[in-house]
Amino acid sequence: MEFNIRKQLEEKERTTLSPLAVLSINTKGRLVPEPPCSIRTDFQRDRDRIVHSKAFRRLKHKTQVFLSPTGDHYRTRLTHTLEVAQIARTIANALKLNEALTEAVALGHDLGHTPFGHAGEAVLNEIFPEGFAHNEQSLRVVDKLEKNGKGLNLTAEVRDGILKHSKGKKKLFPEETGELAQTMEGRVVRISDIITYVNHDLDDALRGGVVVMADIPKKCLRVIGDTHSKRIDTMVKDLILNTLKGPSDVRISDDVHEAIIILRDFLYEHVYDVNEVHDDFIRSKKIVFELYNALLTNDTLFKKEIGKRTESRERDVCDFIAGMTDRYALYLYEKIFLPRPWKIL
Repeated sequence: MEFNIRKQLEEKERTTLSPLAVLSINTKGRLVPEPPCSIRTDFQRDRDRIVHSKAFRRLKHKTQVFLSPTGDHYRTRLTHTLEVAQIARTIANALKLNEALTEAVALGHDLGHTPFGHAGEAVLNEIFPEGFAHNEQSLRVVDKLEKNGKGLNLTAEVRDGILKHSKGKKKLFPEETGELAQTMEGRVVRISDIITYVNHDLDDALRGGVVVMADIPKKCLRVIGDTHSKRIDTMVKDLILNTLKGPSDVRISDDVHEAIIILRDFLYEHVYDVNEVHDDFIRSKKIVFELYNALLTNDTLFKKEIGKRTESRERDVCDFIAGMTDRYALYLYEKIFLPRPWKIL
């Protein structure tokens, strides 16, 4: 008897998933063709490759909102990623989409994020000649940087979802369909990302005393709830119900959509840009800027930290800095720029 669990899983997908789901057997394939696994579908395999990657492990020491928080319960880029994956899987399961594809996209979406959150991203975008965006870097990580330059060789659907997850302050549902993932699973991750961060960033801001409950816009409290769990529950259920009722795309109601936008704008004004948070990011931008210039101009330092060139000097330095954790960036900055006490031997 042939041992092939993958075929059983593929058949289960065919009989249970929605017509809008991407079946593993219908993947557009990998950049480099590979023989299939006997126990995992292609999307399950992608998920596992991401979880076992070095870039994924480094997320635990990268900033989400608060720089190097001393409290144990503040989010990091890794816990953000896990929360996105949990919410996206819940939605995908309810909509009968491919859960493995959804999870793979969610777990890989922030692999290219810089140290110090969006402050690091902003300064690299300013000084790197080709510009920088973390979603593009996430794709570069899985395509070229992991496994010592070999990449993870993921499927086209996971790669597309990773590239198209980002929105910043853009519309949740852009009119230009080219900005959206080609799959429903990738689109679920995009909206799960914002559901996740507006809720946990608010939760962390409340925990840190940056805002208090009385500051939160009343419409948000009325429409989506007055606790962290209620807000997530409202958003997720609203998305599921409206997507099931509507056309073949991810949808939420007008009231909840407006409340999410109001909450996002509130976070930008009262959390991300306030002095207590913003001043740390100004300092961190200086660290990234000076590390970039030092690695770019000092041959000895470049060779010691990065090694041999693989592409342009600028590209190699940008990749190296983008891959740093917060604590390694701080360590290297101190090592290069700060004086050390002189020791008598």
